[in-house]
Parts: sequence; structure tokens; C-alpha cells
Amino acid sequence: MSRFLLVMPPLTGHVNPAAGIAQELSARGHEVAWTGAETVLEPLLGPEARVFGTGNRAFRALGGHGLASIRALWEGFVVPYAKFTTKPLDAVVREYRPDVLLVDQYTPAGALIAHRHGLPWASFAPGALELGRPYRALPQVEAWMTGHLERLWERARLPAAEYTDPRFSPHLVVATTGRALLGDLPELPQHALVGPVLTERPADPHFPWERLDPARRTVLVTMGTLSDAIGADFLDRTVRALARAGEGVQAVVAAPRGALPEDLPDSVLVVDRAPVLELLAKGALDAVLCHGGMNTVGESLAHGVPLLMAPIRNDQPLVARQVAEAGAGLRVPFARAAPEVIAERLHRVLAEPSYRTAAGLIGRQLLAGGGAVTAADRLETLAG
Repeated sequence: MSRFLLVMPPLTGHVNPAAGIAQELSARGHEVAWTGAETVLEPLLGPEARVFGTGNRAFRALGGHGLASIRALWEGFVVPYAKFTTKPLDAVVREYRPDVLLVDQYTPAGALIAHRHGLPWASFAPGALELGRPYRALPQVEAWMTGHLERLWERARLPAAEYTDPRFSPHLVVATTGRALLGDLPELPQHALVGPVLTERPADPHFPWERLDPARRTVLVTMGTLSDAIGADFLDRTVRALARAGEGVQAVVAAPRGALPEDLPDSVLVVDRAPVLELLAKGALDAVLCHGGMNTVGESLAHGVPLLMAPIRNDQPLVARQVAEAGAGLRVPFARAAPEVIAERLHRVLAEPSYRTAAGLIGRQLLAGGGAVTAADRLETLAG
């Protein structure tokens, strides 16, 4: 038996797939613990999970597009969250004494602490952006990002001569994706492309299943954890598009109620959080309208559900392009798509069988990665 410590950010789309890997490790008899913001981890993981809290603090909302979104991500979340958690993470490692750490790429403090204690660690990549060098054509951007990481390394009082990029473990990078969604991004030997992790998650007892009409085609609308601050306008346009879709279409919109118009049609059901995997597994969805995030896309394709994507930032344009080129979905511009354009493309995704056929094909390719089973195999090897 080995002890695994999962270092995760307070982001649902990162915690959920890691939870599937944790379940597989636990089923094999290993001891698993989590560390991060307890107010986020505990509701997502349930009462049985062992969580070492690092404290909670509200970090600046993320916004913008293109390079502005990268600055917002790093300066508003990645760097301040690393500074906030480095000291408590060190205390957690001293108390729990793990054999291996699984460290999300958005929580570089976990890699710094692993290096400080001489522990093997694996990077966890629930998105595609950090698997390669997407800004290799922009050396100033790469240098700016590296500068932030080097200063975090120095702040942790680690030897400069031993610097290692904390986003990329030299031992193992577990990525919940596959070649079909990576385009020309390079693949290295330490990459384990395991595909989507589909293991069971805690049920949501508050989801109003009784309001779903099986006679209607159902669309899930979700724009991701990091998009609340900038998604209100797009959601408003989407609701108006859904009103054009007719009585045969209903929508489940996962978003804060305050981000939506007050006068919603009866066909639009708003929930704070949707049980995405349960909806997919029950065959309740005919399409997913999302931001192109890797987890939502991978889970949808694994169930043969086509997509309409409005990519915002980071790896989302890359993923959306790959899906569209494979014929498993369509794209719309997040910032400027008019309701009639959203409605027209959503109708095409729902009405044309080719999109569902292509979604099923890519989904089978992604599932061949092995999911949580393959991830656990590789982590066990790292544990020795």
C-alpha cells in the first residue's frame, strides 16, 4: 500500500476527474488524501474523503480573451494561489508523509513542496494548454510565464541550480485527453494520455429530474467554473437562442441564477451545478453547448453526444477546433455570436446525424486511453 496526496485547485473541472483516479487508487488498497481549499473540496468529494485544508481566500475573478486571459489567469489565480498555499502544503506533507503527490498544473506549489521533500510527483493536466508550448511563437510570453515560476521557486527557497518547471513532472504527466483532441501539440514519453475519467461521482439530490421532458431534445449549457465573471452576456444571448429553438427543445443551464435574464421560458431549467456525468450516462442529453473545456468535451464525446462550442481562453480554441474539424460539433464566437447564429448552429448539431456519429467515433478513441485505470497503473509505477 502506498500513500497518495492529491494537490488540487478549487476548480470543479479539475477536481472531478482527479476524484475518479482517487477512487481507483483507493479500490486497489492505497491510502489517498486531498489538500486544497476545503470549502470547495469537501462538497465535491463527499464525507468519506480525507481532506487537509490549506485555508480559503477569494482570488480575483478571471476574465478577458487571448493574451489578456493568460495574464488574468496567472496574476489573478495561479501565482497568488501558489503563494497562499506553499506554507500549509509543506505542513500537510510533513503530517501525512505521502509516497507520491499528484499535482494539478494550476497548483505549482505542490511541485515545489514535493521537490523540497525529495518526493516523486506527477503532474495532472485536465486541459491541453500546458501539454506543449502553445506560446512558442511568442517568446516574450513564454519568458514572462517562466519568470513567474522561477520567482515562486526562489520564494520557496529551493536551489536555483535544481530548477524544474513545476507544471511538468519529469516523471509522469497524467492528462485526461487523447491524441484526437491535441492537434499538433508534442507528446513526450512521460505523458499518459488516459482520456476522460468517468468514474461515479457523488449524486446531486437537489437536481430536479422530474422537470426533464423525455419527449423533448435536451441541451446542457455550461460555460465552466472560470467563466462566471464574463459569461452573463453570452448566456443572455443563448437564452434568446433557445427561445427560437421551439417547443421541441429544452435546456439545462448550469450557471448562477443572477447571471441569467429574469424572464426565462419554461423550457429553460437553471441549476447552480449540473450532474453532467449522470445526465450523460442516463442518455438524457442530445447536445452540449459549452466553452470547449477539455473535461466537458471529453465526457460528452465519450457518451457520443455532439457539441456546440463557444471557446473563451486557454486551450478551449484548440479543443474546439479539433472537435469541429473532426465533424463532432460546431463553433460560435463567444464574444459576438448573435442569438440567431447560436440557434441555427444548435439546430444543425441536433438535427444532422453526422455530428452524433463523429462524436461517437472520437469518444471511442478517447476511451481507449483507459481513464482512471491507466492513470492508477502509472501512479503505482511511480510509487515503486
